[in-house]
Amino acid sequence: MNDTPATEAALPAQAPAVAATAVNGSDARRDYRPGYEIVAERILEYIAEARMVAGDRLPTEIDLAQTLNTSRAVVREAVKILSALGRVRAHKGRGLFVADDEGMLVTSRWGGFFRPVDIDHVLMLFEFRRVQEMAASSLAATRATPSELRSIEVAMQQCRHGFVHGQVDVFNQADDDFHAAVTAASHNTFLASAVRDARRLQRQSSAIGIHDTLGENTGFAVEEHEAIYRAIRDGRPEEAAEATAAHLDRTLEDYRREIQRRLFG
Repeated sequence: MNDTPATEAALPAQAPAVAATAVNGSDARRDYRPGYEIVAERILEYIAEARMVAGDRLPTEIDLAQTLNTSRAVVREAVKILSALGRVRAHKGRGLFVADDEGMLVTSRWGGFFRPVDIDHVLMLFEFRRVQEMAASSLAATRATPSELRSIEVAMQQCRHGFVHGQVDVFNQADDDFHAAVTAASHNTFLASAVRDARRLQRQSSAIGIHDTLGENTGFAVEEHEAIYRAIRDGRPEEAAEATAAHLDRTLEDYRREIQRRLFG
């Protein structure tokens, strides 16, 4: 652990917040990005590039604001996001620190490596999820108990309910519950832990730079969840794995398009 302020290391230069209007000057661009999102990304980049670990002290909010050429208020909002994600901790009277959250991969080398809006990193994360969740759903098709099947079914139904009624929070929670229930039914603790941690990293991409919405692609996810559930329920491991792969491949394409749109317009 290093309690020395890390102000010596150079912070990445801040990219300007995108708030431009369309060519005709009348319509705001859809890819507007609040400054606090961008500052949150820069702080994550700093943590990764400086190879900081849990317990290391970050520069103060004032130092961050000066280095990133922004206001302390924007830095404070960025810190709130990163605190909610479990990436930093603010200790009153002591300063900002890289978080030590046992429930997340930030305590491992992956947490320092992962950048939520880097398309290559998101691609690698989905490749990892694809391998783990295909194996989990395949095992679940041969090992799931009746109560575990019911948990998967209930989560699937809640996803559909959230989508139909436009309830983003309901869908997101049910989505987490669905994938957790599938991996729990694999009866493999290591797979369950790996999938849980990978999804926590993925949520950083949703919290920074990607806004949660329910659209046509969410409807696809609902149908894909049902296909996975039916294959597991009917004891078809190969079909369960294939349905899981199709679901994750389409979800990755959604992330790829959204990240590219937000970064490049």
